[in-house]
Amino acid sequence: MNQKQAGSRAKSVPKLAPVPRSVTILGATGSIGSSTVDLLRQEAGSYRVEALTARRNSAALARLAREFGANFAAVAEPEAYGELKAELSGSGIETAAGPDAMVEAAQRPADWVMAAITGATSLKPTLAAAERGATVAIANKECLVCAGALFMRRAAAAGATILPVDSEHNAIFQALGAGRREDVRRIVLTASGGPFRTWPLEAMRKVTVEQALKHPTWSMGPKVTVDSATLMNKGLELIEAHHLFALGPEALDVVVHPQSVVHGLVEFRDGSVVAQLGSPDMRIPIAHCLAWPVRMGTPAARLDLARVASLTFEEPDPVRFPALALARQALAAGGAAPTVLNAANEIAVKEFIERRLGFGGIPALVQATLEAAGKEGAMAAPQSVDEALAVDHNARRLAARLLPEIAVMAS
Repeated sequence: MNQKQAGSRAKSVPKLAPVPRSVTILGATGSIGSSTVDLLRQEAGSYRVEALTARRNSAALARLAREFGANFAAVAEPEAYGELKAELSGSGIETAAGPDAMVEAAQRPADWVMAAITGATSLKPTLAAAERGATVAIANKECLVCAGALFMRRAAAAGATILPVDSEHNAIFQALGAGRREDVRRIVLTASGGPFRTWPLEAMRKVTVEQALKHPTWSMGPKVTVDSATLMNKGLELIEAHHLFALGPEALDVVVHPQSVVHGLVEFRDGSVVAQLGSPDMRIPIAHCLAWPVRMGTPAARLDLARVASLTFEEPDPVRFPALALARQALAAGGAAPTVLNAANEIAVKEFIERRLGFGGIPALVQATLEAAGKEGAMAAPQSVDEALAVDHNARRLAARLLPEIAVMAS
């Protein structure tokens, strides 16, 4: 990532602009969006809301739009539009619905855009924000996993600033400031290990949806929480890191750290390791991006190392958590493999949450889909957004076709 995309280390500490920074939140009613809203309330005079979007929660979106005086509000699902329009009637706030409305929200004239829409549908609106040269805080993984090379290339051409919101990537971004990029030997992302870190393999085959959604440390949406339980979340983050920081697979590593205090580490060639630490609260990395290149206060709990008392680290287990190995293989293979991996995983997690697929079936379905896509010769790297979405669509079709067989095997 070049200095414009990664931000840059300021030689002096700039002051907040006297004019409020305009912001747009894509995915305002989700977990990341709600945390961002908390910070906006705290710094009411420093930010002005341009646009807000949600998938279908019209009532909550309308409340936020009125509270912050947004100029534009949109829902992704057209069937939710009637309620949104009624809720905002007489407010003067423009409303819209559907995929094109998500892109329109991203194209509105906001200085800073929070990209927190989950799923492959996030690609077009997030890229639209980047292509107009905005500062884009990326909280979704799919943009970089589905079309990372394309996305970063277009963002650089437009002069966009890309800031990583994921706690691990944000930690790496901060730690990289300790030295020159050419002196970086490797980066290490930390993983909590999820709720099944110590479970035996046999017990993991009987995991319930309720158990998978009880993360021991973080509060996240259901999709990300399940990904954390399988460690697919960490695999997707490795692919993201490859694109964000322009590092090869050999320079990317993962370590399990149950306390979730150390969020990422950078090892330099002299043997020095620089880490970023903080309480497990997403408002910390969001605030870092929202106020960047300065810092802002947050209501997050202060880190008390004496109270934490001990920090432990261990290698991830590839036998009990095969999803991480699958992601590594997709990263090494390149081309469309990461896109297929992500699409198949989205289908698998959805089927698990809806109780049509066992927990062990999640990585099994992903692996089977990757193999099927390879046999079809559908692994060429996408050269456009439409190509990336076509690969995604084909992978979902393959996963749906393979689902009945995998569901029986994993039951």
